[in-house]
Amino acid sequence: MIQVGRIFTHVEEIRHEFGPVAATPLLRGAVAAVLTNPFAGRYEPNILPMMDQLQPLGIQMAERLRAAMDVSATQIEGYGKGAIVGASGELEHGALWHVPGGYAMRELLGWKGDRNAYARGQVEEKTGQPGNALSIVPSTKKVGGPGTALDVPLTHVNASYVRSHFDAMEVRVPGAPLPDEIVFILVMSTGPRIHARVGGLAADAIAKWDGLR
Repeated sequence: MIQVGRIFTHVEEIRHEFGPVAATPLLRGAVAAVLTNPFAGRYEPNILPMMDQLQPLGIQMAERLRAAMDVSATQIEGYGKGAIVGASGELEHGALWHVPGGYAMRELLGWKGDRNAYARGQVEEKTGQPGNALSIVPSTKKVGGPGTALDVPLTHVNASYVRSHFDAMEVRVPGAPLPDEIVFILVMSTGPRIHARVGGLAADAIAKWDGLR
């Protein structure tokens, strides 16, 4: 069911935006896998088996992206995911990426929850320990043609309310998706927006370790 045709990886280094050059540049990276959509052109009531089969791909992509960024897992501070479904598919096919994509990154960063329990719709239990990728991975998806761009949202890995890490990365794969393809995307960053200065909860002030604050 999982047939990967292409893998596209992109890493950018941001040093400044109309302001002083940062002492440490911000790295943002994306990895995108172009797959054949086995449900293209038809309505399939039971698509869940594909979600399970996507789990190894999610793990491979998360590690591939970390390696491309050339940083350790402890240096990743933001993450997000997305999907672009070709025109012969439906938006729900992109939603299959929520568990395999998001939890691949969370496990890479040290999360201790139960991915399978979450996939079954059971409530996950927080560990209450810092540094475990407690924040839910933000997501977006759309149906589009070849070359469609997707703005993939990013939030802080441990607290969704950390305002400095509200960000997005535009991702597109040239020539994809064709009508019978899906593009699954993971995005990571190493810090806040390069000149973040609009207040709110700071990363060094996270206190509840509940995924939010």
